[in-house]
Amino acid sequence: MSREPENRRVLVIDDNPAIHDDFRKILATSTPNEEFQAARAQLFESLDPPIPHHEFHIDCADQGKEGFEMVQKAFRAGQPYAVAFVDMRMPPGWDGAETIEHIWESDPHIEIVICTAYSDHNWEHLLSRLAHHHKLLILKKPFDPIEVIQLVTSLTERWNQQFHTQQQLERLAAFQEEQAQEVQRVIRELEQEASHRAPNSSETYL
Repeated sequence: MSREPENRRVLVIDDNPAIHDDFRKILATSTPNEEFQAARAQLFESLDPPIPHHEFHIDCADQGKEGFEMVQKAFRAGQPYAVAFVDMRMPPGWDGAETIEHIWESDPHIEIVICTAYSDHNWEHLLSRLAHHHKLLILKKPFDPIEVIQLVTSLTERWNQQFHTQQQLERLAAFQEEQAQEVQRVIRELEQEASHRAPNSSETYL
């Protein structure tokens, strides 16, 4: 049985377009030309920034509600995002917490990373507020490229492992149901056969 392609879809929700560019540059997998190499060196202060081993599909949204609608659309199309990076402050719309709450209502399986440059949040209150906080990590700005690559790689791997495990469990449950139905069918056939062979109680024997 062939295995389905791995889900490497990533969504970045941030009101700063420069952050969108940062993620695209960090997660670029193609061999960079001289101009692009120079831009990476300036951004990452290194002539040899890390290059991901996987090809990721990156989508971006400027506001929380827009990102939530993209998650909904992707989930309904059967092409869910594996990971979403969500900024905590995105005026004038939803903040990160409200955005995450709506996202998990539509897709509880998505892994989420909160991106923030501030330390004034009550994280215990935030974690208690969010139902699936075991799927939540925090990335402080400014972030290092290797942190992003490690997070995206490990979280997409975890999403795919859980997805394939769930598929196997569903196939096993379906097989067990088929087996149970087959056993019931055989039992009914045996009972019908036995009833046809049994002597009629109204018959008189001499």
